[in-house]
Amino acid sequence: MSDKPLVHAVNVHKAFGPTIVLKGVDLDVVAGEVVCLLGPSGSGKTTFLRCINQLETIQGGRIWIDGELAGYEEKDGRLHRLHEKRIAAQRREIGMVFQRFNLFPHMTALENVMEAPVQVRGRSKAEAEKRGLELLERVGLSDRCDYYPAQLSGGQQQRVAIARALAMDPKLMLFDEPTSALDPELVGDVLKVMRELAQAGMTMIVVTHEMGFAREVADRVVFMDDGVVVEQGAPLDIINNPQHERTKSFLSRIRKENDENAAALEARAAAEKL
Repeated sequence: MSDKPLVHAVNVHKAFGPTIVLKGVDLDVVAGEVVCLLGPSGSGKTTFLRCINQLETIQGGRIWIDGELAGYEEKDGRLHRLHEKRIAAQRREIGMVFQRFNLFPHMTALENVMEAPVQVRGRSKAEAEKRGLELLERVGLSDRCDYYPAQLSGGQQQRVAIARALAMDPKLMLFDEPTSALDPELVGDVLKVMRELAQAGMTMIVVTHEMGFAREVADRVVFMDDGVVVEQGAPLDIINNPQHERTKSFLSRIRKENDENAAALEARAAAEKL
């Protein structure tokens, strides 16, 4: 893991109309680090990810990705918005996996993975196909390469979405609650792929409510609420011994929800045996 920040965000602000969503977020993520963002709905986690990937335009502060100012260039002490082509070039270096899988429904799993390398990177179809098959095997779906999204489970679609993001050879992967739209029994396969990515050294920022994943895989946990970073630190410190009352309240609620989900799964499994 490098000491140099791959992501360097300083005093990031973002509002939608009169609603201020980010109120001065500072965050550094070094190359090879896995950072999990925790927090209640509306705390600004997803918006912050979208700002890193320039799907949203920040209104204050700055974000650097691998030493390059994202979305702007500085001239004579003033910021100037980059042309959309240069922004798109910066965005190519970042993979993003969304809550909803956003696969092209008219394309097979392999075609979904091949599309961006061919259309954006200019790779040959043969090269993209070879790499696509390797990535589908990596996420455990080599036998589903000719299936269309409608023929795949939610967990399988999300794993295709991860393979699609990896096909662009990103230096950074962003995950926006990648398991939140899945049935509980499908979550494990997606988290397994993410664990393997982390073990391989991929830099990852993950918005999640999966406390087990955060505890086991994250190098650092960041708790956000009301548009600010409330506290951050090692996973065991934040999850097991939070210092702020807002963090304590959130984690207590999440533990209760996880216990209820586990009980529901056990009840379903017992009913299926009857």
